Amino acid sequence: MKTRLQTAVLALALAATPAFAADDLTSLTAGEAAKAIADGKITSESLVEALLARAKANEAGHAFITLDGDGALAAARAADATIAKGEAAGPLAGVPIVVKDNISSAGLPTTAGTPALKDWVPTTDAPVLAKLKAAGAILLGKTNMHELAFGITSNNAAFGAVANAHDPSRFAGGSSGGTGAAVGGRMAPAGLGTDTGGSVRIPAALNGVAGLRPSVGRYPQAGIVPISHTRDTAGPIARSISDLVLFDGVITGDAMTLEPADPKSLRIGVPSAFNDNVDPETGRLMKAALKALEDAGATLVPLDMSEVISLNDKIGFPVALWEAKGDISAFLKHAGTGITIEDMAAKVASPDVKFVFDELILGDKSIPEEVYLAAINDFRPKLQALYAETFVVNDLDAIAFPTTPLPAQPIAGSDETVKLNGQDVPTFQTFIRNTDPGSNAGIPGLTLPVGLTRDGLPVGLELDGPAFSDRHLLAIGLTLEGLLPTMPAP
Repeated sequence: MKTRLQTAVLALALAATPAFAADDLTSLTAGEAAKAIADGKITSESLVEALLARAKANEAGHAFITLDGDGALAAARAADATIAKGEAAGPLAGVPIVVKDNISSAGLPTTAGTPALKDWVPTTDAPVLAKLKAAGAILLGKTNMHELAFGITSNNAAFGAVANAHDPSRFAGGSSGGTGAAVGGRMAPAGLGTDTGGSVRIPAALNGVAGLRPSVGRYPQAGIVPISHTRDTAGPIARSISDLVLFDGVITGDAMTLEPADPKSLRIGVPSAFNDNVDPETGRLMKAALKALEDAGATLVPLDMSEVISLNDKIGFPVALWEAKGDISAFLKHAGTGITIEDMAAKVASPDVKFVFDELILGDKSIPEEVYLAAINDFRPKLQALYAETFVVNDLDAIAFPTTPLPAQPIAGSDETVKLNGQDVPTFQTFIRNTDPGSNAGIPGLTLPVGLTRDGLPVGLELDGPAFSDRHLLAIGLTLEGLLPTMPAP
């Protein structure tokens, strides 16, 4: 405990510290910000002010549904006072974060991006947010998303289409598009999304940042507006793998630092089923990243894995659409929202999501129970066994592939189809093609940026590992990140 004299001296020293330029502040990673605040180089208040200014300057991009400026500034001043007194502070003390708006936050609306929930204000934080706050993090705001998390563009008809951090005419990806855009656009150093079939990894990749989908069950799921208890998980999005390690450690209780893996010890599978038929620029950047890994001593192992794709087709939609009805209904009731799933569906604003609820979840085209049971009891165990066998038989640490087959596409006209290699293809199925199989198997997936296309759009590389190999996967990510050029800011 510092004496009053020491506290006064520290306050004078902080006052005399030259201010960082706003761009310098907004460029800090969460880990860098935590250290700078703890070391007295910056104040939490100055960081929050800089991020709020950047967020307000980018309001047209619809990254936020709720920006809590007053609450964040009050929390920042409290954090600065605690640090000035020399009192114990957590590893994220004074660090502003954002969370997707389907994650419950005490005292702030949790809309899930849908009109029926726009006035619902939870009284408690979801456990995954509570853990970050307990470590000292400050909630800057709640981020926009694809309505009810049922999509991958974040073209939200109720709260606005989320603009990509590198090109505002293009979508941010989804369903955690607001978090991806806010972190990629330097409106926040890091944040949380949720991932059912790619919803953390896709927006992270399209906005030029990193994202982790942890093994299912590793993070607490309570307090999050659900789709599927079999598939859902929260996951962090950040501008560095080190920040993902930090957030993962805070949430799980694991160590908050990690050593990079030795590249010479790594065997990385490269499945053709995931790497074929991709945008030429995506393919070029992927090959360059894999060559850097191979040049550092890693062994690349060609794989087929086409059976994974065919098995996955029998699992994804049946599980998500069947479980959504029961899981969402139970959440709305037990969370005290005061509405039913039918009430909610009646007010859905986005046409693509309205079709899903009216026809595929509540309507005549809903999944038959026998189809769901076959998916969950037969095909999913086979998929999990196939992944496990692939890793063991080939002695693999991970498999590598493009997170998405193509970069972010224009917001206008992209709701139903996009073009891939000259062909019109369905937007949703194309963008989840590579991320969905691992989601259904419940294994961890990590995406990190590998560069920009010639049009200035980010491309992500995904690493998937065996179930609950999350920490080793992050160590591999640290290694690959160190071999690649620094990602330019938008």
